[in-house]
Amino acid sequence: MTTLRAFTCDDLFRFNNINLDPLTETYGIPFYLQYLAHWPEYFIVAEAPGGELMGYSDVTAALMLCVFTVMGKAEGSVAREEWHGHVTALSVAPEFRRLGLAAKLMELLEEISEKKGGFFVDLFVRVSNQVAVNMYKQLGYSVYRTVLEYYSASSGEPDEDAYDMRKALSRDMEKKSIIPLPHPVRPEDIE
Repeated sequence: MTTLRAFTCDDLFRFNNINLDPLTETYGIPFYLQYLAHWPEYFIVAEAPGGELMGYSDVTAALMLCVFTVMGKAEGSVAREEWHGHVTALSVAPEFRRLGLAAKLMELLEEISEKKGGFFVDLFVRVSNQVAVNMYKQLGYSVYRTVLEYYSASSGEPDEDAYDMRKALSRDMEKKSIIPLPHPVRPEDIE
């Protein structure tokens, strides 16, 4: 049986199998520790029965091998109806994909964001990652805007655009937070 639990500092040394995926953004240890210190409720890991980490979500990730994690945070302005949950990272180890783990992690993140009074949940995804884009659409997310050259390229390739995808939560009864912008923006235009 898969266990969902809070990410711990020890997990930083166990989730390389997840982070080695070329579509997974990786960060330095101080970045993960900052999220763990500020938004621990948003850092979740899935652990297989044998202790393998299956994945993580950062709206925040596991003993022997990582399977998946999610990592995130709460941010924005309540006064401007922009208080929301943000998915910083969602990653599932290749051998544990297509089991519904990502959907479960996203569901947990959305529940946490609801409890914190968020208006929506958002995330950024590479335009070229159509598998992820389609999964998020199936989970009720829509493209709010395109962010030009959001992802830095490596080895001389051009930078890649991102979709800022959003899902309205119950506090946004009129769904104002997901009305698509008519034009793309640049990373420096994002608040």
